[in-house]
Amino acid sequence: MNDTSPTERLSKRLARTLGCSRRDAERYIAGGWVRLDGQVVEEPQFKISTQTLELAKGARVEEIPPATLLVHVGPDEFSAPDTASSEQAHAASLARQWLTHDTHWADDPDRRTPLKAHFRGQQALLSLSPGEQGLWVFSQDRRVIRRLAEDTSRLEQEWLVEVTGTLDAAQLESLCRGTALPGKQFAPGKVSWQSETRLRVAVKGMVPGQVQAMCAALGLGVVTIKRLRIGGVSLARVPAGQWRYLRVDERF
Repeated sequence: MNDTSPTERLSKRLARTLGCSRRDAERYIAGGWVRLDGQVVEEPQFKISTQTLELAKGARVEEIPPATLLVHVGPDEFSAPDTASSEQAHAASLARQWLTHDTHWADDPDRRTPLKAHFRGQQALLSLSPGEQGLWVFSQDRRVIRRLAEDTSRLEQEWLVEVTGTLDAAQLESLCRGTALPGKQFAPGKVSWQSETRLRVAVKGMVPGQVQAMCAALGLGVVTIKRLRIGGVSLARVPAGQWRYLRVDERF
């Protein structure tokens, strides 16, 4: 498709070239089906002049389903927001840094092609606290957002905690019962030693800072704390600093 018309919006040019509606043209573009001089362009408002316009074979007019992205936050990648930033604004800034084509896990079992539309309007859910690492969820899907915002008391989170110090049987039991911090009752959970320095903790209705507070009360020093799982969704083998899609068969 070649056209030497004056500069105009890509969606307008595509609609005129294909004889389709402007809305359908925008869907083709947002879906990554349109190339200019061989390069994919996903912005309907992009200005086109004399570039060669191509529509990929098998192009389909369809809405792009909302995406949920699972990020593996690595050590020291997440710091506290400055005093001028809200927590959500800070998370949005980090999302722009983490959620890119380049940081997509190459072995993601979900084979969809990352689109710019997948990164827009992503909401940070069950945010990590400064110093924590592991699984962090970003989503555009209202069902996922509602689930992680409203059902936290029924969602089990699993963490791997590297510590210094030791516990006797009674202290370990107090971690399981959520009574390790005097005068404070946390939700009970499952706590076990995975090695001489690592505890595995699984708790429903976890409060931010709960694990660190209970460990400190028992004289344990927390070296690292990593979230492995939320409900039925885990990090899998995603390397630190990369992300994968939530698969259609996965449920929190």
